[in-house]
Amino acid sequence: MRLAIVLSAIAMTAIVGIRYLIVSGAFAAATRARHPGLYRGLDAQMRREIWWSIASAAIYGGPAGIVAWGWQNRGWTQIYPDVHAYPLWYLPVSVLAFLFAHDTWFYWTHRWMHRPKPFKLAHAVHHASRPPTAWAAMAFHPIEAITGAVIIPLLVFPIPINVGALGLVLTIMTVMGVTNHMGWEVFPRFMWRGALGGWLITASHHQRHHEQYGCNYGLYFRFWDRLCGTDKGLGDFTKAHAKAAARSSGHAGMADAGSGGSRHAA
Repeated sequence: MRLAIVLSAIAMTAIVGIRYLIVSGAFAAATRARHPGLYRGLDAQMRREIWWSIASAAIYGGPAGIVAWGWQNRGWTQIYPDVHAYPLWYLPVSVLAFLFAHDTWFYWTHRWMHRPKPFKLAHAVHHASRPPTAWAAMAFHPIEAITGAVIIPLLVFPIPINVGALGLVLTIMTVMGVTNHMGWEVFPRFMWRGALGGWLITASHHQRHHEQYGCNYGLYFRFWDRLCGTDKGLGDFTKAHAKAAARSSGHAGMADAGSGGSRHAA
């Protein structure tokens, strides 16, 4: 049994790691095609982001592997394979329930990690990416990786969800995590401007978090940020693009000196 659990954890680690490399690699390639030079001069940073992310994949794989083994061999969870086990209207409800619960967990743990001690101990690893790239989505200190690794495995115990719907949740989680750090908007304008954009988090909203730190803590929705007064609107990609242009012309130091303002944990 122990060997089976270990093998399950190793398999889930491989899945998480390969998924990260494929998705982040694809969006990094899209960035090179759409905004040439945006990541120029960040090779050392991107190597560091990949290293931390692979380490995080190993941490994510542990709880996921244990729960996957328990689901298949002990029936521990509320994951169900038969799409007709619950009414079809429940499929989107379960997806939204998972996303909202995950977003709630993420908001409050993320906000806690911006307190001075947790920030210095763990979250500073993620914010060492200046600016973040498509490779930064899982660039976490092990403490932060643990907080992210446990939430989805825990949610499959109280909330029934179809295995396909769970796959959709994981896909949304991966895509949003990567695209929020790209430095440009890959989604249509209506998703980050206007009525719908007022409630969804995309790269523009998360860019402001990496600019100012003490705001915009959510992952999918702006609900908690708005309710708690930490929503500071959309960020500006102009500085990131200007720095990329400066790096490409050999004047990165001048661009950094002129960016103004000091960053700190809030």
